[in-house]
Amino acid sequence: MSDLSRPAGPKIVAVANQKGGVGKTTTTINLAAALAETGLRVLVVDLDPQGNASTGLGIEVEDREFTTYELLLEDVALDEVVKTTVSDNLFIVPATVDLSSADIELFANEKRSFLLHDALRQTQMDQFKLDYILIDCPPSLNLLTVNAMIAAHSVLVPLQSEFFALEGLSQLMLTIREVRQSGNKDLRIEGVLLTMYDKRNNLSQQVENDARSNLGELVFKTVIPRNVRVSEAPSFAVPVLSYDTTSKGAMAYRELAAELIKNNG
Repeated sequence: MSDLSRPAGPKIVAVANQKGGVGKTTTTINLAAALAETGLRVLVVDLDPQGNASTGLGIEVEDREFTTYELLLEDVALDEVVKTTVSDNLFIVPATVDLSSADIELFANEKRSFLLHDALRQTQMDQFKLDYILIDCPPSLNLLTVNAMIAAHSVLVPLQSEFFALEGLSQLMLTIREVRQSGNKDLRIEGVLLTMYDKRNNLSQQVENDARSNLGELVFKTVIPRNVRVSEAPSFAVPVLSYDTTSKGAMAYRELAAELIKNNG
């Protein structure tokens, strides 16, 4: 029986696309920072063995003693795995390359698809008073991504404004449908986000037109422009909102945060 005295818990969003290089980690970092900037408390769960979200939020490799690997597979207290970041109100469970072996180890666990779901809903999580949890998924439709989708309320799909962008979506949508049938019947698509958009480029406009005509209201009104400041920020281990707060990229992620909050209001 559920404990009615417990808070409803944070909104959990998986940021997923099996194609690499679509702006998935960049979106996770900067959307989280934009939400945190409004005063909301946000946790990023780095579920990608590359650990780029952890690096982009200022967590050095030597400071990642406890990570999402321990969160999933070992009984480590949340205090040990949840770290503060360079931004106020923004926390992270970091990742290392250790996570790349987790897929194999998960297969031996009978609750393999529900480990992240259960980890993010333990009563210890209440102490952080979170409003949002964003999960940065690996660029593949593996067991880690399935864990994220079963743990999440919704999936946000970054879509690069380039040729063949829509082709990979069908497989992702199929996976979401399978997860609905097998472990999370309430999973919905939060929205499709056009990234690396260049309004001077006919191809970007064509991809946008195709996406909006095929997916309609599922496509966010906000588009993320191709912006050099967004590309530079990770090398300084900060979100673009901190690196260049007035840049077009920073303003776009603030717009996305506002749209997300409105959609979930």
